[in-house]
Amino acid sequence: MPPVPAAQRRAQIAAVFDSVADEYDNVGVAWFRPIAERLVREIGAAPGERAVDLGCGRGAALFALAAAVGPAGRVTGIDLAPRMVEATRAGVRARGLPNVEVHVMDAGAPRLAKAAYDLAVASFVLFLMPAPVTVLRAWRELLVPGGRLGVSTFTGREGWLDEVFRPYLPPPVFTSGAAGAEDPFDTDEGVEGLFAAAGYHGIRTASADLDVVFADVDQWYAWSLSHGQRAVWDRIPAADRDRVRDAAARRLERSRTADGRIRLTQRIRFTLGHRAGAGSIDCTG
Repeated sequence: MPPVPAAQRRAQIAAVFDSVADEYDNVGVAWFRPIAERLVREIGAAPGERAVDLGCGRGAALFALAAAVGPAGRVTGIDLAPRMVEATRAGVRARGLPNVEVHVMDAGAPRLAKAAYDLAVASFVLFLMPAPVTVLRAWRELLVPGGRLGVSTFTGREGWLDEVFRPYLPPPVFTSGAAGAEDPFDTDEGVEGLFAAAGYHGIRTASADLDVVFADVDQWYAWSLSHGQRAVWDRIPAADRDRVRDAAARRLERSRTADGRIRLTQRIRFTLGHRAGAGSIDCTG
């Protein structure tokens, strides 16, 4: 299957995330927020710094950054999906954050001032990009000398239930690699290699296990429809959906605990590096 043209790919991604803007990170399952908060801690956001959230979604990292940099700092968020941006702007207003701004913009080609930010984060964004090294270089240009970038990605990126959904994931849906090619997101070293190829220094990887709890299969299903996995469900023919959901339910039953809840564990990878320059903060820890 030939690669999807870039403009079509952007439109597809924006459409998916616009369709879930109301439910995104809002179905009673702790997922994006704890991951984003850990990413902000890993990058060491400090009071007074200027930060940018690349692919900010509904603001999980954006609001964590705002808390970390405080009123003396500034935070900019960008996202490709207009309805996501509209909802996140409403959250900014509700929190009374005059030093936070959000724009509709492609995180893969940000139209932002160069060398203007002390740090940048991108949570679950980089693997959506067809040319991740090119994107990482563009993000590096946004940073001041010594500025830091942190990204979060999956370890075991296909996640739980991969054999259930794999038939509906022909490349390239939300994957950066060509069919049959080695995927750099499969390993820590692969993602670090992308950072190195894009010119970052002091590259390091941290990881954390996130326990995700669902009251039942229905809540898992609602959650799976509330974020990027919606694109997978949309690819499943209507005649197959009940069968796929039943197959997923059987897999999920293996993770049901004594309290009746379904508990899954996903390992999350955090990759960090900095732009070389005077006053660099060593991201090697």
